[in-house]
Order: sequence, then structure tokens, then C-alpha cells
Amino acid sequence: MRVLLVEDHAKLANTVAAGLRREGMAVDIAFDGNDALVHLAATSYDVVVLDRDLPGVHGDQVCQTLVADGSPSRVLMLTASRTVADRVEGLGLGADDYLAKPFAFAELVARIRALARRPTSALTPTLVHGDLALDTARRVATRAGRPLALNPKELGVLEHLLGAQGRVLSSEELLRAVWDEMTNPFTKTVTMTISRLRAKLGDPPIIETVSGGYRI
Repeated sequence: MRVLLVEDHAKLANTVAAGLRREGMAVDIAFDGNDALVHLAATSYDVVVLDRDLPGVHGDQVCQTLVADGSPSRVLMLTASRTVADRVEGLGLGADDYLAKPFAFAELVARIRALARRPTSALTPTLVHGDLALDTARRVATRAGRPLALNPKELGVLEHLLGAQGRVLSSEELLRAVWDEMTNPFTKTVTMTISRLRAKLGDPPIIETVSGGYRI
């Protein structure tokens, strides 16, 4: 899952991003509204976690721009205000969900995953291929009923391969979807992750290497 975190308080942004990455999400950070719009023009995100009170371009305007552009990204708006009127106003701007600061990190994770599972997202609650199943909500994969000990990146790669429904995904596509912008684009990390994933999935082999990338 690819997430854009838009938050002008650097310490909070870096702390939240680190936590989301531990949960297996690929997270980019924008520290103001202008930076957010630059990221959104260049990259497709599953969820945008958007602080409402931003310097430069206000969070409200960022949200309205996403809606006007027909972006499929889901928007979780953050604000220091807890009033009902502010929540209603934020949702009226086109945000999909609203979370007041301070928030519990576990709730933030749950809300992001819930947004990503909504119908316009590629994610569905359970992805299945033969005896292989991945519960995207619980982040649990099984094969023939046996739990698989997958790390967050392995789960992310498996999720996108299953979600592609037989379509070939290139290393570049997987890198953009599962890792964030800080990852070296020339890294061998996708190849190494696929290798580890194949070993953990066991026999018979389920991930194919084909011209242009990988598929299930």
C-alpha cells in the first residue's frame, strides 16, 4: 500500500511514517501543501493522510484539488479540532475520513487500511489463488491452511501480485507500490524479496518470472 503523509511538523511526520513503514506500508512525506501537490502529480497513492492546517497551500485546497482531478486516492484528514462542525466541513470538502489530533496510532493504521479496502481500491478483504490466501485486513497469509511467516515487504509484494490477477508486474511497478521514494531505484531489493517469498511459499511454485517481470 502506498501512502502519502502530509504533515508540517517534521518530528511527528517522521515518527508516524516510521510506524506505518513497520506496518508494511510504503510512505512518502510532504511537509506542506505545495510539496503534497508535487507528490500527487507524480505518484499514485492508495491513501493520503492529510493534515488540514498546512503552510503554503492549505490542506482544504489540497483535498479539493484531489477531488477536482478525479483522483482515486482516499483522503484521511487530520486536524487538531475535535468539533463536529469541523468534521462535517472536512468531509464536505471531499475527505473520505476524519481523525482528530492527538490520535492513537493503532486507530490511524486501522483507518488507513479500511480506506484502502473500499471498492475503488485494488485491495479486497481476502485475496485468493488456489490454496494461497491473503487476508489484507489482518495481514495474514496462509497456504493450504498453513500460516506463512512473511515480513511486511513480502506481504506487500504478495498482495500486489495476487491483486494483479495474473497480470505481469515489473520490478519497477512493485518497487513503486511496496517501497517508498527513499529507496534506490537501482536496488536489487525486489529480486531478493521475490526470492525469499518463493522459498516461504514452498512447492509447487506459484510466482512465475516472465518477460517483463513477475506474475501469479
